[in-house]
Amino acid sequence: MRTSDIRQEFPLLNQQVNGYPLVYLDNAASTQKPESVLSAIGDYYRSLNSNVHRGVHHLSQQATSAFEDTREYVRNFMGASAKEEIIFTRGTTEAVNLLAESFSRGILSPADTVLATVSDHHSNFVPWQQACLRSGAKFDVLPVQANGTISMELLEEKLRQKPRIVVFPHISNVLGIVNPVKQITAMAHAYGALVLVDGAQGIAHCPVNVCDFDCDFYVWSGHKIYGPTGIGVLYGKKALLEQLPPYQFGGEMIEEVEWQQTSFAALPYKFEAGTPAIAEGIALKTALEFVHRVGFDAIGQHEADLVNHAFEGLKDIEGIEIYGEKTRHSGVISFNVKGVYHYDIGVILDQMGIAVRTGHHCAQPLMKFLNIPGCVRCSFAIYNTVSEVEYFVESLQKALRMLR
Repeated sequence: MRTSDIRQEFPLLNQQVNGYPLVYLDNAASTQKPESVLSAIGDYYRSLNSNVHRGVHHLSQQATSAFEDTREYVRNFMGASAKEEIIFTRGTTEAVNLLAESFSRGILSPADTVLATVSDHHSNFVPWQQACLRSGAKFDVLPVQANGTISMELLEEKLRQKPRIVVFPHISNVLGIVNPVKQITAMAHAYGALVLVDGAQGIAHCPVNVCDFDCDFYVWSGHKIYGPTGIGVLYGKKALLEQLPPYQFGGEMIEEVEWQQTSFAALPYKFEAGTPAIAEGIALKTALEFVHRVGFDAIGQHEADLVNHAFEGLKDIEGIEIYGEKTRHSGVISFNVKGVYHYDIGVILDQMGIAVRTGHHCAQPLMKFLNIPGCVRCSFAIYNTVSEVEYFVESLQKALRMLR
C-alpha cells in the first residue's frame, strides 16, 4: 500500500496546528487510529452495547462473541498456544503491575532477585522495584553499554546469581534499540530464570511469536498499535498463570463465593475482574487487522527508510548527540543539541506544527545513566512520510537558529 493511501485512513492527520500541517512524530507515546477502528468503537455502542459473559439475551451474546473473537485474534497474532494465555488489561502498565503484585503475594521471597535493565520504562521498572520492597526480594539492575545495547557477557554475569525473573524491553522507548529477545530468553532459562518482555514498543513494529521467543510473559498496549486506549494484553504461559494468585477481586473472576471463602474462575477470567473495556477490546481486533493488511515487512521497511533519512539529515547538525546504536534502531530517534534545552526545542517545533516528545520519557534511570536530564524524541509510524522527515529536519535547524 502507498503511504498516501494509508494516510487517508487516519482522519486526525488531516489538520493544521498553529497554521501548519500537522506532522505527528510522537508515535512511541501513542499512535493515531484509522477510521476502521473509530467506526468499530462507535458500532459497538450503536448496535451491541451490553455487558459480556454474563447475559443470556441477544445483545450480551453478540457482544461476548465479538469480544472473545478479539482474544482469539490476539492469540494468533502473537503465536500463543491457547486463548487462556491471553489476558486483557488496561495496558502495559496494568499488565506488569498484575504480574508484579501476583509475584509479591507468596511467589517472591527474600532469597529471590528480580533483574531489570537500566533502559526499562518506569512501567516495567517501578512495579518490580516495589514488589521487591514488599516481598524482601533483591532488585538488581543491568546497565547497558555506551551504545545502548545489552552486553551478553554482563548479562550472563548477572544470570549466574540466579535471579527469579528477568524483565526487559523488546524495544527501548528512548533508544529505539531492538533487543535480541530469543537470545536473552534462552540465556535466562538456562540459569532457571523466568522472562518478562515489555512489548509496548515492539508489538507495532515487528512480528511477535511468543512460542518462538519462548518468553514466559509478554505485555503490550493497544494504543501503541493503532488501537484504542484503555486496552492491553498480558500473554503468559498457561502453567505459570495458573500458579499465580489473582490480581484484583470482584465480578467475573469468581467461581463460587461463600461467607468465609471464594474460589476463582479458570483462565483467562481469573485475572479479568469487573466489566472489561468492551468497545476498546472489540476495536483492538480491527487495529490488528489493519496491521495485518499493511504487513510487517512493509511497516519495517518504511520505518527503516524514515529513520535512515532522518539520521542523514540530523547527523551534520552542529552539536547534536543521537543516543543509541543506529544499526539496531526501530522507529525512534532521541537526541540533544549542545547548549540548547530539549524542552525549548519541543516548544518551537510545536509552533511549526510538529509533535515530538521531550523530557525523560518515563525512563529516568536511563537518563541518569546517560547523564542527561532528558532529550528530544521523534518516533515514526506507517503513515509518516519522507517529506515530513525533511520538514522536521529543516524546522529543527530553524528552531536551533532561533534558540542559539
